[in-house]
Amino acid sequence: MNFKKILVYFSLVVVVAASIYGYMLYRNIFSPNTRFAEKEIFVYIPTDADYNKVLEIVSPYITDIERFKMTAEKKSYTTNVKPGRFLFKKDMNNNDLIVALRNNVPLNLAFNNQERLEDFAGRIGSQIEADSTSLMQSFTDETFLKEQNMTRENVLSLFIPNSYEFFWNTSADKFRDRMAKEYRKFWTPERLEKAKKQNLTPLEVTALASIVHKETVKSDERPKVAGVYLNRLERGIKLEADPTVIFAVKNNANDFTLEIKRVLYKDLETDSPYNTYKYAGLPPGPIAMPDVTALDAVLNPEKHNYIFFCASVTNFGYHEFAVTAAQHEVNRQKYVAWISKQGIKR
Repeated sequence: MNFKKILVYFSLVVVVAASIYGYMLYRNIFSPNTRFAEKEIFVYIPTDADYNKVLEIVSPYITDIERFKMTAEKKSYTTNVKPGRFLFKKDMNNNDLIVALRNNVPLNLAFNNQERLEDFAGRIGSQIEADSTSLMQSFTDETFLKEQNMTRENVLSLFIPNSYEFFWNTSADKFRDRMAKEYRKFWTPERLEKAKKQNLTPLEVTALASIVHKETVKSDERPKVAGVYLNRLERGIKLEADPTVIFAVKNNANDFTLEIKRVLYKDLETDSPYNTYKYAGLPPGPIAMPDVTALDAVLNPEKHNYIFFCASVTNFGYHEFAVTAAQHEVNRQKYVAWISKQGIKR
């Protein structure tokens, strides 16, 4: 066999070997390599996770982990792990999977109707990496509270209910600081001017809005309810708001699972700064997280002379309003008779 034939055979062997290698490489990188029934899933890589931790997390969703590891090494992923929330789609190949693990997908984080700061921390902690404990520590950090001119009692005011885009691996402090920025954005010069016209600070607006929020779920009635309370504040009359009494009872008992549908006379004697039957003015902080309709109701109240209101027994969900105590007593007796008939004792 002459040298030329040997060279030809060798070249063929090289070509075949290269083809096989190329096919295997293509198969390793571009063949589907997932094993989940859903069209798509999210995988969560914690902060400070290393490559081995990633393998542990993604293994349940990958058919051939060895093929995935080969691709990860070739694409230098093993030394460039990123934390976050990543989208895997059915039948992704290894190349797609590595690309996906480099694309942190934000989530829409929504919240409202949280009664206490602890509830809010739990709500947020269920949606991002930071847990409720670290969030509570961040929200109540003394330096932060001082910078915001807030207290432990009113810092719930900082969080304006809405839907916000966050990365899952957002830290507690970064979440808190973003919310402080959103709070400042909410309090536009126009809103600040409206608060000033009501002789209220933004924090006082939130405290009153939380009462309005609890008094009625009807957004179209909230400006009217806000007008009642503002009339009372202006005339130096105690607010005497039932939701503040309910909050005070629960807060004193340290039990917010209590179900109170009927405020009793003994409840009105509850000694708490949140009890507006016992103490004049606004409570030291919000009794719940008011939504934007309640906040804007306080800033844009209905102008009227009403001082009293009571739940309606003919237009359920709404209230009957009165100018005089005598008118209010008629409405109140109707409500007492109705609630007693329903057998509601607490």
